[in-house]
Amino acid sequence: MKPITHILVATDFSDSADEALTYALTLADQVGATARLVHVFDDPGAIGLYSDGYVPMPAETRAEILAEIRRQLAARAAAAGRKDLPSEVLTGSPARTIVDAARQHQCDLIVMGSHGRHGVSALVLGSVTMTVLAQKWSSSSPSFASAIFCCSSTAH
Repeated sequence: MKPITHILVATDFSDSADEALTYALTLADQVGATARLVHVFDDPGAIGLYSDGYVPMPAETRAEILAEIRRQLAARAAAAGRKDLPSEVLTGSPARTIVDAARQHQCDLIVMGSHGRHGVSALVLGSVTMTVLAQKWSSSSPSFASAIFCCSSTAH
């Protein structure tokens, strides 16, 4: 079995994502791995998902949103006692961007929260976690994460 050396933690700032961060940092300490915290900003203008009727987000608004995301990442790292935890804001489609980040950083493990939706709500609302899982298992890249762990919370 390949040892875990790099862990990617994806957060949407939910309670289950906070649980995932705690789990990932504890595991990293136990196995001597590094961890990286990421949040994906799903900006339709940045990824070309707009139509002729789309009004782009003003640059000032986008900058404020990105600054708030960075503040939240820093707050999560500080709350975990890891002010030096590498963190970054990524832009794009969440599932694909998480998978790409795991590949880029040669992560052995992706840890992320899940909202615990089932049935119709899972089908209608979709699941970034399920899409990441599907992309992971369809990946043929040897430098991609060997495992994905999800922390599920049913508290909404």
